[in-house]
Order: sequence, then C-alpha cells, then structure tokens
Amino acid sequence: MLADRPPGAHMRTRVRQRRSSPAMRIAAVCVVAAVAFGLYQADRLALWAGGPPASADASYDVIVVGTDPEGIAAAVSAARNGLRTLLIDGRGRNVLGGLFTLGWLNSIDLNCAPPDWGEPLLNGGIFLEWYREVGDTSFDVTKATRAFERLVAAEPRLDVVLGASSFEPILGEPRLETRSRTVRGLIVTMAVGTRRVISAPVVIDATQDADIAAACGVPYTVGREDLGEKGGDAPITLVFRLRNITDDVWRGIQAAVKEQDQGQRLYGSDDHSAWGYVAMGNYPPVNVGRVAMRGLNIGRQENGTALVNGFYIFGVDLLDPASKEEALRIGRDEIPHVVDYLKRNYPEFAQVELDGFAPELYVRETRHIRGEYRLTILDVLENRDQWDRVALGSYPVDIQRRDPTDDGVIMCRPVVYAVPFRCLVPLEVDGLLVVGRCASFDSLPHGSARVVPVGMATGQAAGAAVAIALREGVSLRQLSRLPELVVELQNRLRRQGLNLRPFTVRPQPYMEHEAYPGLQAAVSLGFWAGGYNNDFRLDEASNPHRMARHMFLVARARPAVFGGDPAGALEGLEDSEKTGPLTLRQAVYTILLASGPEASLGEALATAGRLGLLRSETLRLIDNPDRLTNGDAFLLIKDAVRLLAGESYR
Repeated sequence: MLADRPPGAHMRTRVRQRRSSPAMRIAAVCVVAAVAFGLYQADRLALWAGGPPASADASYDVIVVGTDPEGIAAAVSAARNGLRTLLIDGRGRNVLGGLFTLGWLNSIDLNCAPPDWGEPLLNGGIFLEWYREVGDTSFDVTKATRAFERLVAAEPRLDVVLGASSFEPILGEPRLETRSRTVRGLIVTMAVGTRRVISAPVVIDATQDADIAAACGVPYTVGREDLGEKGGDAPITLVFRLRNITDDVWRGIQAAVKEQDQGQRLYGSDDHSAWGYVAMGNYPPVNVGRVAMRGLNIGRQENGTALVNGFYIFGVDLLDPASKEEALRIGRDEIPHVVDYLKRNYPEFAQVELDGFAPELYVRETRHIRGEYRLTILDVLENRDQWDRVALGSYPVDIQRRDPTDDGVIMCRPVVYAVPFRCLVPLEVDGLLVVGRCASFDSLPHGSARVVPVGMATGQAAGAAVAIALREGVSLRQLSRLPELVVELQNRLRRQGLNLRPFTVRPQPYMEHEAYPGLQAAVSLGFWAGGYNNDFRLDEASNPHRMARHMFLVARARPAVFGGDPAGALEGLEDSEKTGPLTLRQAVYTILLASGPEASLGEALATAGRLGLLRSETLRLIDNPDRLTNGDAFLLIKDAVRLLAGESYR
C-alpha cells in the first residue's frame, strides 16, 4: 500500500501518530485497516481487469465461467467448500450480477413453498443470503450489486477475473472406454490481447448460453428445437428506466393498477413493485413484426427511478453477436415511442421521462445441453421428487410468446418438483458441470426451471460436488451414479442452507382422470396447457378445427413419422362444422392424414383398425363416438404417437 502513496506520506503518518493520543491512534489504525481491507477486496474483485501480469499462468481447483447470479453461487460455494476457485467472465462486464445488475431484471421470479412446509420460499442457501440483503418483490440494482460483491469478497479462496474477451477450453484426449474428453482448464484471452493458460481439473459453465459446454462439443438443442421449432427461442426483452417516479406518481400507479384489476387479482402493487397494464399489449409498434409490448412489471429504485420489464424483441439469433447488437438498436429506437404512448394514455405517467436502457438484453432461452438426465415436463406436471435432487422448483411453466401474433401460455403450475444433479452433468465431456438455465432441461420445463433461485441452487450444488469429487478421486459423472456420494452431497448442501427435503405430493385431480394418459402426451408435445389453475378441460367437447391444430403441432414436433397434412381433414366442412362436435371418425381421419397414408373419411375407422391405431382400451373410455371430449382426442393422439414414434409417456 505504501508504494501507492506520494513520496514521504508514510513518514508524515508516523509523525502524526507520535503526537496523537492512544484513542486517536486506535481509531487511526482502524480506519487504515478498513481502507486497506476495502482496497484489497476491490483489488481482488478487479483481478487482471487491465490484463494479467506476466506471472499470471495459474492453476485452480475449479474455474467458474460467468458472473451471473448462478456463477456467483457456484464460485462462492466452491470456495466455502475449501477449493481454490477462479470466477471469470468474458462479456466485457465490470460488475457482478449479470442478468440482475446489467440486464436490470429487478423483479425476481420466486419459488413459493407448499403451504404445509411452514416457510414462504422454497429456495434457501446462497440465494437466500443474497435475497435477505436486497429482498422484496423488486430490488434496487445498485444494492444488489453490492450484495453480490460482499458475497464474493468474503471468500479468501476466491479470485475474480473481469475483462476477458474469449475462452478456449483445454481438452484432453478422448478416453478409449468412454470416448469422452476431459476439460483441463481454459486458455483465456484478455481484452488487451494477452493470452494465459489457466489449468483446473473442473470447469463450471455458468454462462448464459452454455458457451463453454458448446465449445467442448457437448450435445444440445436450441430453443424449442426439441418440439420441432427451429429458431423457436423465447423473445428477448430490453428493460428500460423511467425517472421522476415520485411518491405521488407511485401512488397514482398503484391506484391505476387496482382499478385495472377489478377484483380479479391478476394485477397488483406494493411499495416496490407494480404489475399490470395489460392493455399496453395494444401499443402500435413502429417496427412492425419485430417488437411488441405486454403488461408491465415495474420495479422502483432508491434514486427516484423505476425499471420497466414489458418490451419484447422478436426474430433475434441469440447465438449471433451481430443479431444481438441489432436487437439492442431496435429496442433503443422503439422504446422512446413506447414511453410517449405510455404518457399519452395513462395520466399517472404524464410527468415521467425515459432515463436509459439496460446495458444487456434480458435473454430467456438459448441452448439446452443434453446431460445424464433431462428434466421433462412430466417431472414438473406430476411434482416428481428425484433421488439425486440438488434444487427444488415451483414456479409456473411460463412459455413466452414466439412472435407478435402468439400470446404465450402457462403450461401448468406445479406444487414442487426436484432438479436432479444429473441435469448438471453433460454428455460426452468430463470435468465439466453446467448450471443455470442451460442445464439439461427440455424446453417446456425450462419455462419454470430457468428462474434464478433454481439456477443459484444448481450453482451451489455444483461447487460442493466438485469438492467431493476431487476428494474422492472420482469424475463428476461417476459421482452422479454413486448414491452414497450423492447423499453426502445432499447432506452437505442441507448443512449449508439449501432446502432439499424429500417430498411426496399427492396426485393432482387431473392425474386421476381416466384420460390422463392422453394428457401426458398432449402436454409433452406442447399442444395443450392448463394455465395457472391447472384446468386442462379434459371433459370439454372438442371440435374438428382443434383436432387439426393438435395434429399440426404433433407433426411439427415429430416430423419423421407425421409427414402428412392434417388440414386436409377440414376440407369440405362448413365453418359451423369445423367448430361443431368432433366425431371419432373425423378424429381418426385427421390422425391418418397427419401420419401420411392415403385415407378417406368413410374408410378412416377401417384403415386405422388395420394399422393398429385404434386400441380397445381407448375405445372403451370414449362415452360418445359422435361427441369426443378433449380427453378422448388426447387418448387417440397418444396411441398414434406411441405406435408411430415409439414414445410412451408412462
């Protein structure tokens, strides 16, 4: 520290100390110590920020890539479990917290615990430590940044590198017995151009897009590719900030939200947050087809501003930096028009002004890696526990709209479900864990499991798992298959504050319906949803138009076996017939056209019988062949998918 002072400063300090009283000397020592500690912590948080020193080639027990909340949880956990840990980021960031502090997503999607658990929140551990410092329905971004910094700075085994521009994983030769390769560390290129080799037996990928896993050759899908939607990523959001949010303005917002709700409890507000303004969906965009508005989530800041999450940008290739830059430009061009519209149409916003845009986009979905286990929508729908649970979730399965004409959907609202440790262990590559929203989740359960509290729990689990694997001399894949070590991991995580209790949730009413096997197929293939109330309308009458729509989506999800055109089943029908009762013959005819073979309506039942598409168990459950319910239709579709695609949802 003395070397950073002006010449002679240390001499002047000693002279002053000789003339001071003992109390003054103690106070001075305390101040110097506090300043020194602060500078030390700041130095650690900015390690190598201007480029690493010449001696920077280094080795660690674990490298965590990505300074979003999930990465911070992983790095803090690893350090607390005795590992020399490096937390590094390569997105030009100069603060910790990523999505929360640079994407300005300041309203947290929380997981509520079941009513009989005796606690309001499902997730504990490092997430809860951070949340208690900032927590409310919305948080102040500056306060959140400081809370992340304190978490990191408190760990002497943890170093942080900011300012990296790219990473290249170091991979060993493939193992003959498994054909998998093992990560040995990273080659890091800093923004100033220097390159350094950093070795570690384990890398934890906490990047928003599973960049390290992809570079290592881990298999993955993108967006809703698993349901046949190429380019089916969720939309991105650019959060913007408004100023002049006085107490009077906020009271006006609260009053307006209450009036909009009209007792439906769909909107609300408190001292920190307001959610509502669904009519903003009527905003007429300037950039037609690329942007849209939805209802607003508004989170107050301590400096008299508020952050607004409600602006969608569509048609962005989220793995292409140039496309993301274009999206930022689109957002910055459009949002001033949004604010003008808001001010003209809602008197409570008349005095507010646009105050800025988030430095980063809010990206909901890109890669989904393939791991030792892939979380399915049935895991969530059926509230399944897992023997190797390392995180718990309960957030509704929120499937965002894909384009301006799509409204999005809530697939279901679980009570509680478990995320297995196996979801963090990627296929084909050893020495690597993937945490956060890019873990091994199908695209539908990702709509729930992507929320940050779940991601931070997976990060905390990853950090502790590395410590056990290194101590035992086993790979992470081996650990995921050894129940005794998984139990040790779970016990360790419980001691460190994570809520990982085993659970059993009684079967929900829809699971006891005789058509539930059909609903399993309908939800798994993404063409039916139950909303917040899990109302799947199994006994509601179906119709020919709906049946054709179902089979269109089935054909998109499984094109290899459903290559036909189900729309042909509607030809010759009057409009009233298309929305009238669905008969067994019409339903089977639609399935046949979707699956490809030539068929006629009159011969549909005979043809389906010859092909084995009509199962006696299903036919016995259909009460009225001339008036099929949704549940009846789902059972027929389930049988066709089982026969032709080999998929069984039991």
